[in-house]
Amino acid sequence: MSDEIKHECGLAFMRLRKPFSYYRQKYGTVLYGLNKLYLLMEKQHNRGQDGAGVAAVKLNTEPGYPFLNRIRSAAPQAIADVFAKIAHQVNEIQKYHSDIQQHPGLMKGHVDFLGELLLGHLRYGTQGKNDVAFCHPFIKRDTIPARNLALAGNFNLVNKDELFSLINAHPDELDRQSDLGAMMEVIHHFLVKADEANPETTDIVQVLRKSVSLFDGGFTFGGLTGSGIGFVVRDANGIRPCYYYADDEVIIATSERAAIRTAFNVGENEVKELMPGKGLIVSNDGSFSVEEILPPKERKACSFERIYFSRGNDEKIYRERIALGYHLSESILKAVDYDLKNTIFSFIPNTAEIAFYGLLRGAEDYLNQIKVERILSWGNEVDPEKLNEMVNRKVRIEKIAIKDVKLRTFITADNSRNEMVQHVYDITYGTVRKHIDTLVVIDDSIVRGTTLRESIIRMLSRLEPKRIIVVSSAPQIRYPDCYGIDMSKLGEFVAFKAAMALIKERNMEPLLAQLVERCHELRRTNQLTSENVVRHVYKPFTVEEISAKIAELITPEEIHVNVDVIYQTIEDLHACCPTNLGDWYFTGNYPTPGGNRVVNNAFLNYMEGKNIRGY
Repeated sequence: MSDEIKHECGLAFMRLRKPFSYYRQKYGTVLYGLNKLYLLMEKQHNRGQDGAGVAAVKLNTEPGYPFLNRIRSAAPQAIADVFAKIAHQVNEIQKYHSDIQQHPGLMKGHVDFLGELLLGHLRYGTQGKNDVAFCHPFIKRDTIPARNLALAGNFNLVNKDELFSLINAHPDELDRQSDLGAMMEVIHHFLVKADEANPETTDIVQVLRKSVSLFDGGFTFGGLTGSGIGFVVRDANGIRPCYYYADDEVIIATSERAAIRTAFNVGENEVKELMPGKGLIVSNDGSFSVEEILPPKERKACSFERIYFSRGNDEKIYRERIALGYHLSESILKAVDYDLKNTIFSFIPNTAEIAFYGLLRGAEDYLNQIKVERILSWGNEVDPEKLNEMVNRKVRIEKIAIKDVKLRTFITADNSRNEMVQHVYDITYGTVRKHIDTLVVIDDSIVRGTTLRESIIRMLSRLEPKRIIVVSSAPQIRYPDCYGIDMSKLGEFVAFKAAMALIKERNMEPLLAQLVERCHELRRTNQLTSENVVRHVYKPFTVEEISAKIAELITPEEIHVNVDVIYQTIEDLHACCPTNLGDWYFTGNYPTPGGNRVVNNAFLNYMEGKNIRGY
């Protein structure tokens, strides 16, 4: 993705089902669980680079000894920092007890994070500040073990403030700024009530049903209680992803299937998807079940997981990204008038690479079809030289753009920073015939268009191609997201800017005044959730008209190369990613009522010149 957006936290839940002595005997170390947790988090490091954290619960500790521990970091390499600190404690203990690993019971007593239940988290900040205080897991302590709670997740809630009111909570400033703080207060509220009603056994399923029914948003979250209960819960629409695996040694849940497969070397069918509205419930005796926490609703799993967020080494995601590129090939061929001889295909590093291979396959299939038709048309009169030329004709591909990962735009003054942004990417000189070749470059999505305008288009134009076609494997991003992706301000979307520019050009400003009044009316009558008013901003224009205007907006004034933009269609997106049909950022079809409120608030913020979040 050329425009950096923050998104999608990562979760790693683990329950060890055997004594630590078992892992030492079979795998040679009592640190087996921590080693696997580290792998699960590293294999999902793409999901969060603002911080990381780990919580651990130890079972059957002696009274007075700590049983719930937590460590968090907001360092640049947060996962490494967290586990380096854990390793430091282990190494310090071994200085004085060199053979302590031979005694798992002693090891458990001395190492804070040698627990049977482990909860790891990777954070991309969408709410709150990017400092360690906002890193998950959050914990709630109590003198009664069953009322201790650790919580972490991948989510956004759009009714955070209402949640505090519902349980009459008065949180501190940190919790008030945090979705997780609100979630924690609600779950802990019902956890305490359940313990008061029955101190012998906590009915965690009922606690979760009462709590989660109050949440409006997209979420997968995991938790540990001080009494040794673990749980992972997914929202009713399945917006945020979750996968789990269990055998007689471990129970695992993560945000990405491939992380489990890699860390435990298991097959695809052995890793199951936690379905919408379900909870993975792990009892303190190590048994587990999958329970219905919420009645499932229409599945609206986030399509951006398949387009961009999840790592592409999951075989299903890989095939879907190939398909996204392949489905674009017909539109691209038509746009270049099927002139493959004078067209170069490339991609904007690095996440669009798989879709690029799909686009390439589509172009190759067309070229092979042409080869067969031409050769057949020659009949029996085949010229060897002509045949050789035809058989060896290939689609032209080049690695045009190279991202200079070492370059940092540390200068904040606008003019200086724009100058530096231009050089975040390098180009490969000598790959394009000047004023002859058309450059086709694919990106996985276009959000703001800033990097395209300030860097990529300027860079590509130095090669002096006849034409530049920017291809997006995702449709036009038109609406805010409020379920885990940091896209909440309408004015930042290049598609919205294009629609507003067209409205101005065509003297349609009265439409905007009508929409503002409609939003105010909905707010007055407490009906902001009833409709998406912003749809009417786009309604007067075709997709092609908005794409053409976007091409203008991402082309710097001094650049004279013709630039076009081609987007994936909604229909092809759904055909390529049939299990992830969540498309509200493209279509405005929000799966929960809070989505309409967010988009309408975002529109009012834009029209009133407020540079603030829509929720």
